[in-house]
Amino acid sequence: MKLETNYLKNLGKGQILDLAKFIVTENFKHHSNNVLPQNYKDDVNSIHNEEIKYAENSEIFVVKNNENEITGAIRVLRWNYSDELPIQKIFGINPLLAITNYNVNEIFHIGRFAIAKESKDIKLFKKLMICAIAPICTHKGNIVFAEIDSKLLRVLRLLGIKASIIGKSINYLGSETIPIAMTYDGLIDFYNNNKSLVSKETLEQSISSFKLPESVV
Repeated sequence: MKLETNYLKNLGKGQILDLAKFIVTENFKHHSNNVLPQNYKDDVNSIHNEEIKYAENSEIFVVKNNENEITGAIRVLRWNYSDELPIQKIFGINPLLAITNYNVNEIFHIGRFAIAKESKDIKLFKKLMICAIAPICTHKGNIVFAEIDSKLLRVLRLLGIKASIIGKSINYLGSETIPIAMTYDGLIDFYNNNKSLVSKETLEQSISSFKLPESVV
């Protein structure tokens, strides 16, 4: 019998394939009645290869059950201005051109967000989001891009997260997916109201991963 107890952890780089499989299968569970297309392994390989490329500048947070199975996941990436972000690859949107009237400090990208369809932990969503937005909430000039399911966008707004739609939606991994941007101002209230759900050590890990070396500063 699987227990509902979930624990939050940072995913090792050697487990990115497990992440890719989870992301693809859960997307189709939620949006296509668990019917996987014949070419779903192509999606798994594409996500795996992309996240391997991002690994140096990203952190992946997962929630696992007592049997070491992933029940939720999210990835936050600090853009190095050279790697092609999913929002560029999927939507053809240049992040630099999408930013208007905003004094940018650093640009981030959040992706690979998924929660197991059978999960009963209602706080899981908030925990993963807090981990991902922690580095964005360290500076008023930070901004983050993402591509999210239309249903998830409604949930974000209900929770008080302010997100701006920056392009037309497309069908991606079985659902209507929308490109969005979120600023420090649009995230900080949610962060302050929910950061107590995540341990101080985990938040510090998320933030410290993106601090520039003193020699650079």
